[in-house]
Amino acid sequence: MDKLKKESSQLEKISPFELKDKLIDLAKGKKRITRTMLDAGRGNPNWIAATPREAFFALGQFAITESRRVWNDGDLAGMPNRVGIAERFYTYVKGNQQVPGIQLLKEIIDYGITTKQFEPDSWVYELVDGIIGDNYPNPDRMLVRTEQVVYDFLFKELGGGDRSCGPFDLFAVEGATAAMCYIFGTLYKNHLLPKGSKIAVMVPIFPPYIEIPELPNNDYELVKIEAMDIDDEGQHTWQYPDEELEKLKDKDIKALFLANPSNPPSVSIKKESVEQIIRIVKQDNPDLMIISDDVYGTFVEGFRSLMVDLPFNTIGVYSFSKYFGVTGWRLGTIAINQTNVFDKLIKELPDEEIDVLNKRYASLTRNPKTLKFIDRMVADSRDVAMNHTAGLSTPQQVQMALFSIFSLLDSNNKYKDKTNDILERRMNLLYEGLGLPRKPLPNNADYYTEIDLEIWCNHQYEEGFTDYLKKNYKPIDILYRLAEKSSIVLLSGEGFLAPEWSIRVSLANLNDDAYSHIGQELKNVLDDYVKEWKKGKG
Repeated sequence: MDKLKKESSQLEKISPFELKDKLIDLAKGKKRITRTMLDAGRGNPNWIAATPREAFFALGQFAITESRRVWNDGDLAGMPNRVGIAERFYTYVKGNQQVPGIQLLKEIIDYGITTKQFEPDSWVYELVDGIIGDNYPNPDRMLVRTEQVVYDFLFKELGGGDRSCGPFDLFAVEGATAAMCYIFGTLYKNHLLPKGSKIAVMVPIFPPYIEIPELPNNDYELVKIEAMDIDDEGQHTWQYPDEELEKLKDKDIKALFLANPSNPPSVSIKKESVEQIIRIVKQDNPDLMIISDDVYGTFVEGFRSLMVDLPFNTIGVYSFSKYFGVTGWRLGTIAINQTNVFDKLIKELPDEEIDVLNKRYASLTRNPKTLKFIDRMVADSRDVAMNHTAGLSTPQQVQMALFSIFSLLDSNNKYKDKTNDILERRMNLLYEGLGLPRKPLPNNADYYTEIDLEIWCNHQYEEGFTDYLKKNYKPIDILYRLAEKSSIVLLSGEGFLAPEWSIRVSLANLNDDAYSHIGQELKNVLDDYVKEWKKGKG
């Protein structure tokens, strides 16, 4: 144990995801080879949306028949032909009723034609040519009709169907992390967030969103907006006190980054706090640039993104990875209102900076100063010079379109209810294992839970034990002991800028019975520390 204690002190400050790898190695140790490792440190779910995948592969089979119809020479086939492709699709459906996913695929095609009023051949061809992947993405930002149906999905799930905020442009990207890289890069390159700028981050938050601003090329001054609100029983609500939000009145703060719902607590910002942020932006800091990662919003009933309430100021980022179980597909979007603060601030830059930017983007247009921020981002994603090859791969975009329409067709939210039932059930099992009452939080996505061990110990154990634990150990010691003793991997909350003694448990990626076991083993580890404490007192 002394060796573990020494190792833990050396690793205390590294990223929680790097630490996780160390804990996995420990949990897999030779002495534990007969015991199943339970890694609740990962965020990817252990479910998948199956029927839209079936529709995707059914579409792929139709696309191949279309290619061979044009040119069929053994292993070689031609490029699909647009003319008459919709009629041929419906004929194909009639002759292939036994193919899994074919009926959903027909409903998806029907949605585009009847609900969206797409020209039939153009719609089917976009999907067929896209899944074949034989052309560069065109437009590079996002395929035309795919953008429209993904837009419908986003505003159903993230905006409650409210479109009064005006039209948005979408950029299809390789998941939310790629989105953040692109956003940071273009903000920097366009002098909107020069090195050393003051930015606010609502914490706890996904660690890379803290680490990117701290990179040497950025070196931003971070202002933490902390979710430190406590209820009458001394428990975290993971909401933001008014005085924390008041920090945003500082006009020197150029940008605000947040995950909503938060990561790791996975609790969305309450309505009153959203209203306070709106007032502050409109009255005190109208040029504040807001970037909101809304990936967990689909797990909160009635969720509403800041991009709907502050459309002029907010870039919305969404990843399909969690809701549909597609972390490996890398599917995400960046949404920016067509009237936005980013374009406004670029126009207001000093002449010498505008001249530099005009040269940067001169190869894209004869009038680069009119180039929108989102189009600059697309170009920057390929270092401008290779802009002609920009854009998310077309098969990925087609998969995104099928997931979106699948959700839109699910008018009774059957799929959403299933995913939410899974998470709620696992949350209850975890707390039963811990022997603790579970107090449901308003606005909770239940995707993760953040357990503050200090508060837990204060409530559940004799007075004096918490002081003993904090004096003699670090939170990482508990994670190490849990991995060594029980082959269970959890993440420290400190790396997310959560309270020092908090730990994150993912409720998405293990089978139900694992969560009872995790709760029991975590309680057993703390009970072991209690025995040590009492033995020392004796």
